[in-house]
Formats: sequence, structure tokens, C-alpha cells
Amino acid sequence: MSRRAALLAAVLLLAACVAADPTGPATGPEIAGCPVFPADHFWNTPVEDLPVLANSAAYVAAIGADASFHADFGSGTWEGAPIGIPYNLADASTPCQPVSFAYDDESDPGPYPIPAGAAIEGGEDRHLLILQTDGCILYELYDAEPGADGWHAGSGAVFYLNDYRLRPAGWTSADAAGLPILPGLVRYEEVAAGEIRHAIRFTAPRTARRYLWPARHYASDDDDPNLPPMGLRLRLRADFDVGSFPPQTRVILEAMKKYGIVLADNGSPWYIGGVPDERWDNDDLSSLSRLKGADFEAVDTAPLQLEPDSGRARQP
Repeated sequence: MSRRAALLAAVLLLAACVAADPTGPATGPEIAGCPVFPADHFWNTPVEDLPVLANSAAYVAAIGADASFHADFGSGTWEGAPIGIPYNLADASTPCQPVSFAYDDESDPGPYPIPAGAAIEGGEDRHLLILQTDGCILYELYDAEPGADGWHAGSGAVFYLNDYRLRPAGWTSADAAGLPILPGLVRYEEVAAGEIRHAIRFTAPRTARRYLWPARHYASDDDDPNLPPMGLRLRLRADFDVGSFPPQTRVILEAMKKYGIVLADNGSPWYIGGVPDERWDNDDLSSLSRLKGADFEAVDTAPLQLEPDSGRARQP
């Protein structure tokens, strides 16, 4: 068999909605046997030794220096929906569904492998996340709704989890920053294992009309230099004492010190993203409210950048 024929056979065997593209080392955090980007990706790179940005205090003040943190995930339900952003697993047998987009000029056309009865985030954003395990491909939709003529969404993006490629410059994703959502979510399995090995997604009420690598999109018309740009990364101060916090929250705080948090969307101040799970202790997670914005500092991630169109990061 020729090399071209062998490659074609492999793609047909996967039966993915888009062809798999396994490039890069599969050594990052994992879900269902798939890397959630390589270990040297931006999301998975420690920032504990990076310098503090000169306007860190202004950014923190704009988000809310006295505002409390909130775990936007947990066990149980809120207004009839699970608390957090769920994700779905798909494989080669999952049907590929057509999706139409409100922002089709900045969306990947698909089709998307949407399982029957797919779990969708409650509330207004209605994020739908799908990890296709055959090719380790991540599909994410914003404002997803099923319809008689197929699925409809505000926007959609496809990410190869073995890969470093970013969205085209200026493109949104299922998140305003043009970043993937799943890599920044806190998962129960990580906390139970005692370590989160990636940065955590969070939201802010007002953002600037600009973005920082590796973000690709802004969602503001405000040029105020003191407003935080999309993609801004902050970390919990090294001298913050986590010893008095309960077990689940303490693991999250340690990750905030080592990997930090990434501004990914407009929303309530200091809301951090996670996956709903009945094993979360909501009383434990509520202790995050003891954190204030002033406990954080914005870091300069420019030294991590190797190429402007790649998420691969220079390692400390």
C-alpha cells in the first residue's frame, strides 16, 4: 500500500467529522486517553516565576480588587441545570451533525459529532463541548440549540489537542477570547488526584479592545489602557496562605499559584470555570469567596511566546 493510500485508510477508519492531525507530543493533562494539549502548551505551562506586569494593579482594580472569587461549578443543579460547563465524549460511531452559525465568518464549519442527549451548559451561554476520543479533537459551540433542520449556534471552533495551532487572528471561538474552553476548566478527577496541571479559565465584567497571545479576539469597544485584555494571565500571590482552606479548594489554590488563571470571556468578576460533578463539595468550593482580586497579580506572558500563531510556550 502506498503512503497516500495508507493515510486515506487511516482517516476513513477514524470516521471523524474532521480528519485527525496527530502532531506534537501527547504529554499534557489527559481526558479519556487524549492529551488536553501538549505539556509545553500555553495552558499547561507554569507561570510562578514570570515577572509581574507594570500595570498589574490597574488590571486587578478594573476587575475588582475587593470582589470575591466564585466557583462557577459544583454539584447539584441551579435553575434546573447542572452547575458548570459539562463536556461530552464522542467516538467514530457518533453521528456528524451539520451546524449553522450566527457568526459563520469566524466559525469552523464542521460538521460536529454531537451525541444524542448531549449535555449543554445551562444559562444564557449554552456552551456545548465535545471531545472526540478517536482523533483527540475538541469541538466547542457557543449558544448551541438543536433544531428541526440541524443544530444552530452563535459560533463554533475545532481544536486538535495534539497540536499548537491557534485560531486565525481576530477570530472568536466558543469563548470571547478565541481560546478553547475545556483546557481551562477545573475537573473533579484532577482535584481528587491532588494536582491541577493547567491554568484556569475566568471571566471579568469589563475588558479592553485588545488581546494578548495566545488569545485571538476581543469583545469590547473600550480602549481604556487600564482595562484587562483578553488572554490576560494572573496568579495567586506566592505568599498567600492556603493552609486554612478545605481540601478541594486548596488544590485549586495551588494551581492558581503555579499555573494561574486566564481571562477568557466577559462575565461576573472572578468567576472560575469548572465541570459539574456530583462529587464536588459545594461548601468546600464556597470557601473560594475568601479570595479577593487583590490577592492576585497579573504576569507578563510575553517571554513564553515562541511564535505568534502557535500555543507552544517557552518552558521555565
